[in-house]
Amino acid sequence: MRTVNIKLSLAENVKNFVNIVNRHSYDMDLRAGRHVVDAKSVLGIFSLDLSKPITLEVYDDDCDDLFDEIRPFIIY
Repeated sequence: MRTVNIKLSLAENVKNFVNIVNRHSYDMDLRAGRHVVDAKSVLGIFSLDLSKPITLEVYDDDCDDLFDEIRPFIIY
């Protein structure tokens, strides 16, 4: 499993993020505090507090292609 913090502050960012993650077959969730939603669900993402960074959990160790595509959303 790999995790990274991301920021999705605009509705356009959420749309672009979901389009990217849906092209990949990995199982992944977004975690904000104790709330966990499917990272491929637009409605699920909008149920989170997007004013703060959220954690992306990808249940695969070999997902460098995904991380390259979502680089604009990653917080270092």
